[in-house]
Amino acid sequence: MATIHATASPDLSELPPADIRPQRASARDTGRILARVVAPTVGIRLIKRRPRAMAAAQKLHVDRSGIRLLHDLRARYGPGPLDLPVPGRSFRLVLEANHVGSLLAGTPSPFSPDTTEKDAALRHFQPHGVLISGGANRARRRKLNETVLEPGRAAHELAGTWAETIRTEAHEMLSGFPDLDATQFTEHFWTIIRKIVLGGDTTADRRVTDLLDQLRLNANWAFAHPRREDQRRQFQSLLDRQLGLDRPGSLGAAMANQPADAEDDPTGQVPHWLFAFDAAAIATLRALALLATHPDELAEARREVAEADLSKPQQLPYLRACVLESIRLWPTTPALLRESTEDTAWGPEGTSFLIYTPFFHRDPETLPYADSFVPDIWLDGRAKANPALVPFSAGPGVCPGRDVVLFTASTLLAALLQQAGFAPRGTAADLQPGRLPATLNHFGIRFALS
Repeated sequence: MATIHATASPDLSELPPADIRPQRASARDTGRILARVVAPTVGIRLIKRRPRAMAAAQKLHVDRSGIRLLHDLRARYGPGPLDLPVPGRSFRLVLEANHVGSLLAGTPSPFSPDTTEKDAALRHFQPHGVLISGGANRARRRKLNETVLEPGRAAHELAGTWAETIRTEAHEMLSGFPDLDATQFTEHFWTIIRKIVLGGDTTADRRVTDLLDQLRLNANWAFAHPRREDQRRQFQSLLDRQLGLDRPGSLGAAMANQPADAEDDPTGQVPHWLFAFDAAAIATLRALALLATHPDELAEARREVAEADLSKPQQLPYLRACVLESIRLWPTTPALLRESTEDTAWGPEGTSFLIYTPFFHRDPETLPYADSFVPDIWLDGRAKANPALVPFSAGPGVCPGRDVVLFTASTLLAALLQQAGFAPRGTAADLQPGRLPATLNHFGIRFALS
């Protein structure tokens, strides 16, 4: 993959009026959007997902309901964006794939990712994170993140060390059990992540991620939960101490050794990496469930594994495509938010925009493979041609850790497939080829091992 950086952003304030036709939603339709899109998205606890909430979401088919609603709204109102009459706010719902591409290409100006809602949530545990930084601070912190995470590089310079860690932990994950469930998978995945990010898996390292979990539970409530500053400072102090050990081969050590100003807060960028890897665990587990229920795709994946030298860092394009397809089918970030920093053809300064990714990733009107597992779209150009397929966001705000996540996930999948067979159980058994559910409770996934 040559690069993930977008070309220069267009001047979206000058887009012709014919391309942007904001329509005003009725109060009734706004209520339906709040009830069937916003409330369920918030309800699954976006910052730290909860088992009961995810189980209820799958049982109630909440994403399918939201997708059908937006399909209906686009048919009645046109491509939008749709102006929602929310008291005290200018709020627009995006309904057109090309508008998704234009908004994300306009990051960070005139469409900033530092929105009111995102700031309220993420400030609980990463007050200086790049996602909620603006202006010069954002530019410096973004550059710092990219320097360490090396987006666009085929294999990170530290990937050789990580590959051995992943293979070892995959063996531990499968040892001594007749089956593998989500709890076991996640525990071992976090061991991998602590070693990649922090450089170890000691009691103190595990305490770092335990504290982060507590802060993320608070962050689920954003404005509605008071920030626990004492707890956050305790977390950051312990994180700084672990990163100060300067353990070779870790992203944390690489970040701590970067020349940077105090305002850049290098170690303050690390909490977001740990947070993002939680979503990577979910996507990897779902990808394994997809392979376990799709024999043809599993055979192709096993062919790739058989031909690879897993003792060295490998690109593994097909397995990477499987992970991307997992995120397309069940976006780990179901709501992308932007807020305008100036007046544009899209609305006045301060307008908030919601991109509901499950709608665009499963749009039956534009995607013939909407409910199917088709990893090939990430290899043959179909996904690239669709500006609304954004598993890691897109444009200048694309996730700088994208390639690190894909390397970790695909290498783990390869190690697991090399060592065992996986018969789907639990919610994994619900995955019927061509009729995949729009919501999948990953907590219920398990496999019988052979």
